[in-house]
Amino acid sequence: MRTVLRWSRLVAAGVLALWATLALGQTGDATTPGPLTAHVDPFIGTDGTGHTFPGPAAPFGMVQPGPDTGNTGWEYTSGYQYRAPRILGFSQNRASGTGIPELGDVLVMPSRTRRADFASTYDKAGETARVGYYAVTLAENDVRVELTASELTAFHRYTFAGGGGRVWVLVDLQHGLTFRTDPQPVLESRAGVTRDGIEGWQRRTNWTTRTVAFALVFDHPVAAHIELPRRAGDVAQRFLLAFDLPEAGVLQMKAGLSSVDTDGARANRDTTPGWDFDAVAAATQAQWEDLLARATIEAPGRQQRIFNTALYHAFLHPSRISDADGRWRGPDGAVRKAGRGIRYSTLSLWDTFRAAHGLYTLVVPERVDDFVLTMLDHADASGRLPMWTIWGGETGTMIGEPALPVIAEAWAKGFRGFDGHRALAAMVRTSSEDSRIGSSVESGLSTWSLYERYGYYPFDLAGGETVSRTLEAGIGDDATARMAAMLGETALAERFRARAGNWRNLVDPASGLARGRDSKGGWRTPFDPLMPTSPLNNPGDYTEANAWQYSWTPALFDPEGLIAAMGGREAFRRKLDTFFFELKPLEGWAYLGQEAMIGQYAHGNEPSHHIAWLYAFTDRPETGQALVRRIARDFYADTPNGLIGNEDAGQMSAWYVFATLGFYPVVPASGEYVLGRPLVTRAQLRLAGGKVLTITAPPPGEGEGHAPHAVLRGGAPLTRVSHEALLAGGALAFAGE
Repeated sequence: MRTVLRWSRLVAAGVLALWATLALGQTGDATTPGPLTAHVDPFIGTDGTGHTFPGPAAPFGMVQPGPDTGNTGWEYTSGYQYRAPRILGFSQNRASGTGIPELGDVLVMPSRTRRADFASTYDKAGETARVGYYAVTLAENDVRVELTASELTAFHRYTFAGGGGRVWVLVDLQHGLTFRTDPQPVLESRAGVTRDGIEGWQRRTNWTTRTVAFALVFDHPVAAHIELPRRAGDVAQRFLLAFDLPEAGVLQMKAGLSSVDTDGARANRDTTPGWDFDAVAAATQAQWEDLLARATIEAPGRQQRIFNTALYHAFLHPSRISDADGRWRGPDGAVRKAGRGIRYSTLSLWDTFRAAHGLYTLVVPERVDDFVLTMLDHADASGRLPMWTIWGGETGTMIGEPALPVIAEAWAKGFRGFDGHRALAAMVRTSSEDSRIGSSVESGLSTWSLYERYGYYPFDLAGGETVSRTLEAGIGDDATARMAAMLGETALAERFRARAGNWRNLVDPASGLARGRDSKGGWRTPFDPLMPTSPLNNPGDYTEANAWQYSWTPALFDPEGLIAAMGGREAFRRKLDTFFFELKPLEGWAYLGQEAMIGQYAHGNEPSHHIAWLYAFTDRPETGQALVRRIARDFYADTPNGLIGNEDAGQMSAWYVFATLGFYPVVPASGEYVLGRPLVTRAQLRLAGGKVLTITAPPPGEGEGHAPHAVLRGGAPLTRVSHEALLAGGALAFAGE
């Protein structure tokens, strides 16, 4: 008891010191931001492991034209690294912040002269990126490239040094962003040069197998074209297009893509009529300005840039996949047509179910029903809800069934633009039938027949990641139980609620941590709770994490159950203290998600994202609030290396947005948020129906180190708040003590 008391006092003293230190990092006068888009820096996260990209995109748009400085390997999942010295060309689509490369379709590269190699160095000082616009000067190609995009159209403008005359454009259809170099990524390719462009389609395989059709049109006719000889291993064509330009030396191009056919690609392209590049860029910027205005803060410039860029990154994905006419190609390869609304892809659900989808329900509620309808249509096509989709195809990546909490969260928060019973049927089927998804990179799929037999995934029978898979099965089972209960399906709710408790079967009584077991019930031996594992690098029982990091997973659906399993509230808090303040990070394991470390907390990967917020369930909520502030200060910056760890299609950014606002969806499917302490003195959310939620808090340093309380619309102090309560607007006031 003396040791516990002494440690508690040390932690309390440390929290006071931490608050004081963090307050020093938040000084500066709050600013009135002016145009919010001016506080977005698309270069944030492009240097290192953030894997973002600087090219333009409309919110949730289909296309993301941008520079490719590489095309193969983990570093180039978005096609771009800030310090790479050469640009290969400009492809028309990509994903933001992922861990595996895909897309990068239809590489285009202009040059003043015909060259053997069109790749070029570039003027780094003149490289520009802002919302809806990117520009760079290619030193060896004597051309200034400018890019913008609307929702369905990529728009290029090339200004050649020396004015008019003959210029050349390389169109490379073999190019793509790939994670392996040994297999052929192009299965089939058909393309032809038109009077003023190129049209065609391809079947490609890399992270998923998919169809992409394309339609490129230039504002000048093609004067001549050359089909280049196929290189060894090439399946797709590469063309050189020649153009004879007038004195201004300006050539423009618009590109449309489609998962369906060239008619769809052409129609998508033509949703942006005319050739007014600047007007398109301005319209896209205005879209972003309207969206960013839904969540605003009063803060110094640095914090404004991080916050607004986080919102920007969070709203790049999911990406539209349905064409202008509503058609899209699903995971079974069949073409469907949305009855209403938009269908989406780039659903990085293992990452984004934790916070990004919660942010969507608050800030872009008009899209949530279509997100869910996309998942239900996917289930109709494939027999189960999606795991990780891109360009309409399923990758089978990561573990668990992360669509389940997304759907339950939407229903719990009042979204009714989809059939609840249809959704529940898809949830039950996904939670009952063994997964038959073919995956090129993973083996951790749901095998319910095995799971039901043992009550966990035995490591001697189920392959890798068995502890993580067991714990995350609970997330899905709890979500299915909640959905069934909300729909009055009592028997189903009881069935899945009971199965959601299977995580207890892996709690090792000796360590109190989640530990692997074999089919005979024996514990994994030897057992090193600090050793991270991953199926692609160091196979073991955990997914890009270790036993300490994954043992907090049940709090995502059953925090009170986890508190009880760890010995009660005080023991739970002591274990959190040990996790953050006593254990040291291992060196050399950053590629297994061990980045942005505080003790064993790893903010660089999603399994840790909710853990600092768990102090809200203890007698020391101020410890968690200090940690949240430290994470936001130390692991986010307004620089190209300002993200540590993959941004993951919006999740890393959504965490920062919630931290800034002072609350977080620890249990996503519950429809509630855990309250902490805002990182700013004032924020506003402009909600559906014209409601406004104004959030206020004391300045940094005032009342810190004490447990604050929050009051909504003058009511009683709160530690949790429902989504429904926030939607009514009013004042959410945080007090210092």
